[in-house]
Amino acid sequence: MKKGVSFLVTVALMALASSLASAFDPSPLQDTCVAIDEPENAGISLVTNDLVTIFTNLSFDGVFVNGKFCKNPNLTVAEDFFFQGLNIPGNTANRVGSNVNTVNVDVIPGLNTLGISLVRIDYAPYGQNPPHTHPRATEILTVLEGTLLVGFVTSNPQNRLISKVLNKGDVFVFPIGLIHFQFNIGHTNAVAIAALNSQNPGVITIANAVFGSNPPINPDFLARAFQLDKKVVKYLQARF
Repeated sequence: MKKGVSFLVTVALMALASSLASAFDPSPLQDTCVAIDEPENAGISLVTNDLVTIFTNLSFDGVFVNGKFCKNPNLTVAEDFFFQGLNIPGNTANRVGSNVNTVNVDVIPGLNTLGISLVRIDYAPYGQNPPHTHPRATEILTVLEGTLLVGFVTSNPQNRLISKVLNKGDVFVFPIGLIHFQFNIGHTNAVAIAALNSQNPGVITIANAVFGSNPPINPDFLARAFQLDKKVVKYLQARF
């Protein structure tokens, strides 16, 4: 019996690992998979995007791979797929003059395994969404109000800047993994809505990651990498 259970677990994990190589957010295997934190409340024990595995009479800590444990579909309610408040402007009184309101699987649990999320971005006059990247998603952005200078930089060795000024109603795409930015070049507030093809696209803000890492990256290394004086590096690290 134990050998049979071990074999089942091994096969399931191998199938799970192979599924991860195909895509970031593959298609779900059922209508809904509302995310919950604890598998014992799921109704079924474990669901990932490309693998549905039902273990009975087994005790395990659980694995979160490109998805979360699923709520019993018979127990889902409208609130599992609902969020309220995206019409409310975000507070842009900060150093970069912008605010990102993210609506992902952590906000709407019904997004689990559906491979999509949404953000509202508010910009103060001359505010910016500084250079950053989404490791797991392509982003498509549309301007609702204002005028934005947007762009992304291609990968090495070309490092080409692809940039454009967007006005109300314009749409722009930022390819997955590439560093990109938005800058409000107008005299008034600006608003944009962006969709991303992952339930949890992630975000890495370049300056924060490089100069604000914990623990800090060795300033001698950064000074050489960026061709800066070490004092400048330490100043930047103090800022972040």
